[in-house]
Amino acid sequence: FYSILRCTIMGVEKVKSQSQIDEAINSGKLVVIDFFATWCGPCKRIAPDLETLSNDNSDVIFLKVDVDECEDIAANYEISSMPTLKFFKNGSQVAEVIGANVPKIKQTVASNK
Repeated sequence: FYSILRCTIMGVEKVKSQSQIDEAINSGKLVVIDFFATWCGPCKRIAPDLETLSNDNSDVIFLKVDVDECEDIAANYEISSMPTLKFFKNGSQVAEVIGANVPKIKQTVASNK
């Protein structure tokens, strides 16, 4: 049921566990993970753009990780600045965008689908 629900409801899914990330990364789809903090101004600024990008690209999985709530996950991915977006396909990282560069994020999604 969870997988069906995720496929039918578009938007950016908030991550609570590493297993959520693992499941998504191994799905065969492009996965975009936004590592953010609630106190981060640039993170707040790009959030609506990521929602729009998610809604426009239903074949891409968008996840977000609050680095303060999920410190262990942020540490696993060596996150040192926010926002950091990591892009995965077929289990491997294919790209990374550090900073609130929306045009670069869009281009990275388009070139890795």
